[in-house]
Amino acid sequence: MISRFTTRFLSMAGFLALVATIWVLAVPVAGAATVVALGASNTYGKGVARNQAYPAQLEAILRARGLSVRVVNAGINGDTTGNMLRRLDRTVPKGTGVVILQPGGNDGRKGKFGEAGDNIAEIRSKLAARGVKVIMMENSAFRGLPKQPDGQHATPEGYRMLAESVASEVAGAVGR
Repeated sequence: MISRFTTRFLSMAGFLALVATIWVLAVPVAGAATVVALGASNTYGKGVARNQAYPAQLEAILRARGLSVRVVNAGINGDTTGNMLRRLDRTVPKGTGVVILQPGGNDGRKGKFGEAGDNIAEIRSKLAARGVKVIMMENSAFRGLPKQPDGQHATPEGYRMLAESVASEVAGAVGR
């Protein structure tokens, strides 16, 4: 029979281990390269938990490869390239090395399709002026991925596949 002391001790030890794990994962690693995933709902991870969206899975993949990297999820459901451009300076912090730009299809859905090309060009130009490398993630990257019932957004497995497909390019861009 296990004593109350032993039970409490094991419970406390488990709790402390959990807190330590959360702290280690939540605190940015000093000197970690910053990657910002900028986009709309497929960047945000609509319909899945935050840790199942492609930016979180990409960070886990890169860390498993031994890279010191932090991937920031700057996806917003329903966002357009015009809104991405307007929020660019506050979304991409100083020191960011790479932006993965996933413009999505909301410009077309909102009747602003003609603006997308100019907005993307301006986003790329502003980031280049800051020395930030841009990796374009076109909508075609989502073809063939497992989708949610809406047919537009990937499943957790689809987001994992997407993260794996871009991981080597991101690793090369951060230069590590």
